[in-house]
Amino acid sequence: MVTSNHSAALAFLQSSSLPMLMQEEIERLIMTGELPVGSRINESELSQRFNTSRGPIREALRALEEAGLVRNEKNRGVFVREIAFEEADEIYELREALEEIIGRRVALAIQPDAVERLRAMVDAMRSAAQAQDVEQYAQLNLQFHEILLDTAGSKKLTETYKRLVKELHLFRMRALDSGGGLRVSADEHSHIVDAIASGNPDTAGRALREHVAGSRARMHKAFGRIDADAATSSNTTATPNHPPQKEV
Repeated sequence: MVTSNHSAALAFLQSSSLPMLMQEEIERLIMTGELPVGSRINESELSQRFNTSRGPIREALRALEEAGLVRNEKNRGVFVREIAFEEADEIYELREALEEIIGRRVALAIQPDAVERLRAMVDAMRSAAQAQDVEQYAQLNLQFHEILLDTAGSKKLTETYKRLVKELHLFRMRALDSGGGLRVSADEHSHIVDAIASGNPDTAGRALREHVAGSRARMHKAFGRIDADAATSSNTTATPNHPPQKEV
């Protein structure tokens, strides 16, 4: 009886966790670009790739639709979502507010050893920028903001922020990388660390908000859609020597 109950529990655990595992794997394919933005997702190919039935794949795709990463078109199938410029701009606007909250919380909670970790990451980001290693820079950038999120210590804030970042990633994958400008972002991250280390929540919150506002302004410039709000919301916008770039 005990063995039977254990086997039933194990079977339930496996069946309930498989869709989550499939969701993580499909999301990884989307985030890395292996499943390109706008492409149709083939359930049969995925089930063969992951050696599973279509059931867990369908459940995973429903969860990804709720997360805003795919769209389901009636009689056509499931596609990787495309984010329009206007939606990306709204996401940037929301991120400005969220980053300010994160900065304020981090300034009050950060420990000296974490500050040193951030400074070391900024140094690594500078090296990646000088080498024009966009992939390495993007990975370090992601880790930098992950540390800030963890330090902020808010589950709901983390969930909301990560969803917005994932959706924005779809837009950046669609957009052309204009090249250059990485050093501007590295300088901004250095300024963020200094602001956080000051322990002043107002200063840290403002630094993070300006960082995202600068990214938003560079996006506007790259798409030829500069407007007063995006161009003046931060003093960290791109200059002629630092072309616009896509950025996390």
